[in-house]
Amino acid sequence: MTAIENTEALRSQVRAWLEANVPAGWREAMTGVDQDSFVAAQREWFTKLSEAGFATPHWPEGWPGGGRTLAEQKVIYEEVARADAPRLILYFVALYHAACTLLECGTQAQQDKYLPGILKGEIWCQGFSEPNAGSDLASLKTKAVLKGDKYVINGQKTWSTMAQYADRCLLLCRTDNSGPPQAGLTYLLLDMKSPGVSVVPIDQITGDDEFAEIFFDDVEVSIEDRIGEEGQGWAVAQATLASERGLTLVELSQRMRYSLTMLAQTMQARGLTDDPVVRRELGGVIARVDGACALADQYLLKRITHEEVVGDASLVKLYYAKALREFTRLGRRIAGLEGQFDPAVMRGATQETGMWTLDFMNSYNWSIAGGSNEIQRNIISERMLQMPREPKSWKLG
Repeated sequence: MTAIENTEALRSQVRAWLEANVPAGWREAMTGVDQDSFVAAQREWFTKLSEAGFATPHWPEGWPGGGRTLAEQKVIYEEVARADAPRLILYFVALYHAACTLLECGTQAQQDKYLPGILKGEIWCQGFSEPNAGSDLASLKTKAVLKGDKYVINGQKTWSTMAQYADRCLLLCRTDNSGPPQAGLTYLLLDMKSPGVSVVPIDQITGDDEFAEIFFDDVEVSIEDRIGEEGQGWAVAQATLASERGLTLVELSQRMRYSLTMLAQTMQARGLTDDPVVRRELGGVIARVDGACALADQYLLKRITHEEVVGDASLVKLYYAKALREFTRLGRRIAGLEGQFDPAVMRGATQETGMWTLDFMNSYNWSIAGGSNEIQRNIISERMLQMPREPKSWKLG
């Protein structure tokens, strides 16, 4: 059987499984519910996907569903998007950031200790950003001091996705101030139930509390839970951030494409199907969405053929963020004034809920998450186009 035949056979298998297992009415079930209901629904869906081998196709052979080629993984993600299955918002950091960091940079003992827990449903969060160290991650100040065989941590993290639910945290701390900022960072694995850890959810304009602040007051972490050597945290963090590229962007772009039907349904409900202005704007959005899907596919092909260069992922993310903004902006405009007064909140929502004001506000997440648009433009200009680096300081006059 050829590679193409293999992937198409897999596509049929995945499609049939999703048709039988995607929870009916899951969007409505997640609208206006409390945290416990949201967590329970996410756990149930994660368990189903994991048992079927569709939650970890990116893991190595030997793990459930692992050892898939990138082409096979792409098929799975395309079909998940096509079926409008729930996204594993609660488990994204565990399945990608934590697992990929452990597999690439962790010891065998660390992999044996933590990977089985992820498969059993442990939730992880990421402790990178700080109030004054978001896009400029190297300037973080949360301090870790080695005392004996334990690091003692003091400081604060913010914008940590789903931290209030998390069992463990990927934590980047400063252990040295004497050299370049990047050289003084160390990467630790933290038990969120450790004494001295406190979590404060951040209430968002959408009514959700997807993000949280984490405070550390003399929190202890064993030296055995350090990933890499002391001072190598910056390099490990790059491996963590790289794990969200490629397939994630393929899935998100495909979800946006399949959600174009929501725009059409909103147009029909508002009696705007034949409005020439709206139809023209819809055509522009469709072209933008198709472009995002094409760029994501092209990027994944480059990864499959080992032709990826620095800046490729930034191009895809930057374009996706712009397409999503235009997509949700049009939906909000079509929905009209009454569409701005829907009080419902879809817990754990990212985008494409059909509640257009909520979707439009959430679209701004992608101009920041995973590296702001400004950072992506810098990467493209400096690393891909070889343009001069911007000066560290600008002098006026």
